[in-house]
Amino acid sequence: MVKAFFDRVRSGDLGMLPVFVGLIVISTVFSLLNPIFLAPNNLVNLLFDCATVGVISLGIVCVLILGEIDLSVGSMSGLASAILGVFWVNSGWPIALAIVVALMAGMAVGTLYAVLFNRLGMPSFVATLAGLLALLGLQLYILGPSGSINLPYASPLVRFGQILVMPHWFSQLLALVPGLVMIVIGLRSRQKRLSVNLSAQPLGALVVKAVALTVALEFAVYYLNLGRGIPWMFGLFVGIAVILNYGLTRTQWGRSMFAVGGNREAARRAGINVRRIYLSAFMLCSTLATIGGMLSASRLASSSQQAGTGDVNLNAIAAAVIGGTSLFGGRGSAYSAVLGILVIQAISNGLTLLNLSSSLRYMITGAVLAIAVIVDSLARRSRVSHGRA
Repeated sequence: MVKAFFDRVRSGDLGMLPVFVGLIVISTVFSLLNPIFLAPNNLVNLLFDCATVGVISLGIVCVLILGEIDLSVGSMSGLASAILGVFWVNSGWPIALAIVVALMAGMAVGTLYAVLFNRLGMPSFVATLAGLLALLGLQLYILGPSGSINLPYASPLVRFGQILVMPHWFSQLLALVPGLVMIVIGLRSRQKRLSVNLSAQPLGALVVKAVALTVALEFAVYYLNLGRGIPWMFGLFVGIAVILNYGLTRTQWGRSMFAVGGNREAARRAGINVRRIYLSAFMLCSTLATIGGMLSASRLASSSQQAGTGDVNLNAIAAAVIGGTSLFGGRGSAYSAVLGILVIQAISNGLTLLNLSSSLRYMITGAVLAIAVIVDSLARRSRVSHGRA
């Protein structure tokens, strides 16, 4: 098992190894500079902050797998926040109806990008750059002269984004699920491979991996429960990542996504509806940006002109790339967004605790992003030389 792992690394199949190493280095450095960094309650606050941009980054993963980009996710999230505030607070609509309107707006924007790309051949970079400006203008227009709408602090949505955490017993029970799922899926896969006389993963290796994962998750949950506990908002983010990962790895749609990202013409000749795949990716990206914008509004208890601006685009795209999704298309994972946003928020949180300026956060995040792209490029070159591209 260890030999196979090192063989994959040497051939350029790094997976999420670089981001794991980066998280360890960042955590070690900041904890040495300020022990509060690893305090349970500080980590809980970090998880709250991860969820908003993390959900947006999941959508970026979808378009990056196809070798495309969406530069308007920040503006889309800001528009969703504005729609929520205007219809729910100012117009008195039921909150559920305001959420549905925001989601429909996100799907409509994604559909428009797909039509521009599929029918007119407009590059996604140009289409979404134009969308960035148009959506930002629409956000400012519907918010009006006030520019900000405060959301009711006592509402379930705001409490969800600021204070609600899972019961400790529930989070400890939930930490057992990934290990059990790994064993079930591993045994099923092993049985199928052995039934057709193919090599299969040793049973002992499967059990060791499942036990190691369970122990790590149980310890992490136990440590966070020493503070406030696991935020429900972070649980929602991880839940969406799990569903997306299942879709990408276990469904025909997911296989088609990677096929189109790897070679569009070959995928078309294989009978894949390439236009439909692009439509699904752009729609999913804009819809997840909408959800991220509403989570951000619940976190800040307001809808304002600043929502979705600043470094939201940067962080969403950087999280996907830092986590291991390739800019060249054809490779990526939903979990890469989870790990990538943890890296970015760890940098931001650590620098805040050290009372350093935001200029350093931009420079360090940019450096980490550059390193991630360089690693991806070198790994891709290594995969080509080993025949694994």
